[in-house]
Amino acid sequence: MTAVQGPLFTDSGGGGDETSTNEQATMLQRVYQLASPKTSRSVWLTNYEPKLIWGNQDHMWPLSPTALKASASPRLERLALSKRNFQTGRKICRPEFSYSCGRASLIWEVSPLAMTAESTERVRVLAHPKKPPPEYQKDRPENEFSCGRVSPIWTVADGAKRCPSRDRSDQLARAKTPHQHYTGNKEVETLVPRPAQLAVATPRVEDLARPKSRPAGLFLDPGHPEQSIWKVNGKARTVSATQRLLELSKPKGLADGFVNNREVAWPVSRSARRNQPTERLGQLSIPIIRATMDHVQFDPDAFLVKETAKKARCSQRVEELAQPLVR
Repeated sequence: MTAVQGPLFTDSGGGGDETSTNEQATMLQRVYQLASPKTSRSVWLTNYEPKLIWGNQDHMWPLSPTALKASASPRLERLALSKRNFQTGRKICRPEFSYSCGRASLIWEVSPLAMTAESTERVRVLAHPKKPPPEYQKDRPENEFSCGRVSPIWTVADGAKRCPSRDRSDQLARAKTPHQHYTGNKEVETLVPRPAQLAVATPRVEDLARPKSRPAGLFLDPGHPEQSIWKVNGKARTVSATQRLLELSKPKGLADGFVNNREVAWPVSRSARRNQPTERLGQLSIPIIRATMDHVQFDPDAFLVKETAKKARCSQRVEELAQPLVR
């Protein structure tokens, strides 16, 4: 990499005062500073950090000899001490409450001194339950077997128990009767009546109940492959089909304009094989040759300035942008 050298601007006038010369020199120095390439502080390729190998005991950054020889202060030594374990004796690994459904419970064994101790006056005051306001109305008692939900069962007054029911209440309290043609479900186990158990089967029933006798081996003789499985009657062999059967036996024809599927592989015609490609096709068939990634990522001539760019004149806008900020 080389820095930009040589003049970038030429004085077209016949002369100038000292002020314009100093401004031009300052501007040229600024342009040279902006045109110089940035110095790379990276290591090999694109690694901007020291090479680390995981799994060893090496430090990420090198330690100075003074840091290795330094001694810790009393504050660091006190902070490095491990936390004290207060669970000693019976308090080590307190068991969880047996009815806590798997979560840690705050219930543990109470010492005998705590059980015989007397509470203070303040603790007795805090132990008193909160009194409800005067306007508070107690809820109806929940059912004992309601599984925690509010039950509609409550105490019935004696007057309601001795009150005679009306005809309409008796009618509504009467259970709904099934339909007159209703038949209940049949039992899974069918009971055979006694007369059916003592009945004697007729000769026809015994004949039907006798299993069919079949010879051992194949059910049918396969015979020759060209023969039919079942025996065909001689008249059926010589019969002629009717006009209707012949019409129904005709296969379904294809529609007009039907084109069959194209073959997967088809031969190339002789004219196509003897055809010569045009010049344009030859240009398009040339493969694109690209530079390798090593040359693309690492180009030593990336910051070289061309000779024509050194002799070029910048525009008025570029001169205005190249001037340093005045702070």
